[in-house]
Amino acid sequence: MIQQNELVTFLVGFGVALYVLANSRRFRSIPNFRLLLAAYMGLFSGWALTILEGFAFPSLFNILEHLSYALCSIMIAAWCRVTFQRGGKQG
Repeated sequence: MIQQNELVTFLVGFGVALYVLANSRRFRSIPNFRLLLAAYMGLFSGWALTILEGFAFPSLFNILEHLSYALCSIMIAAWCRVTFQRGGKQG
């Protein structure tokens, strides 16, 4: 069974993902945007896996959810390092 806050988080995240993808040209001015977008999609996939674990294979989806969050954290740290170490230059 899923909780209401999990569903609300997923729906808000879905709206943000749609907005970012629809306006990706504007967001491309952010240094290393692709890495940041990949990190957000990792976070979003974690939210989706939270919903899925309420329906089937709870142990498997729970492990995948937390793995997704861990990878997302690594990508955010990599984005921070690459962006701020090089002064935000593209590439």
